[in-house]
Amino acid sequence: MVRPRSSEAHQKVLEAALALYSERGIDATSMDAIAETSGVSKATIYKHWPDKTALTLEVLSFAFGLYEERPEFNSGDLRRDLIDALSYQPKGAREELKNRLMPHVIAYAARDREFGDKWRTRVIAAPQERLKEILGRGLKQKQIVKVDTGVALALLLGPMLYQHIFIGGKSQSEEARKIAGKLAVNVVDTFWKAHGKK
Repeated sequence: MVRPRSSEAHQKVLEAALALYSERGIDATSMDAIAETSGVSKATIYKHWPDKTALTLEVLSFAFGLYEERPEFNSGDLRRDLIDALSYQPKGAREELKNRLMPHVIAYAARDREFGDKWRTRVIAAPQERLKEILGRGLKQKQIVKVDTGVALALLLGPMLYQHIFIGGKSQSEEARKIAGKLAVNVVDTFWKAHGKK
């Protein structure tokens, strides 16, 4: 089946911007460069995205697999659901590319507050909602003791965000890689000791 030309142009722009962002950084990549690399005119690009912020949010969402449908994490085992939710990675996410992009994303978000706020909301909203649902079930079933949801989210998500943002694929030591691989389990077990049903 032949894809509509507008759909092809849309995809070409996403791929071109992604390649340029990972190579040059977001700030150093102009809309002119994206148009030239993609072979799509700037006028057409602006028909698809009103500005660079909108384009960049979609490019990163595409690269990080944020458009994928997420599992429900409702196995009947609350501890397992928390671990699965914390360790979940979209299949469409490109790990090596994410590691190359993250320093550029952090730098760009620090300089462009509007982009930073929108990106943080986009990245964190889905994991927060999943965890809120799981915590809600745990509280209702009395598997975890009363805990402030905001505090619980910070306790559970904080270490995972630290791992993804500040460490990522940079750690070279075998010991650090082992810790990273078990981080979700360790975080949930620590949380469970404090707030799980005794």
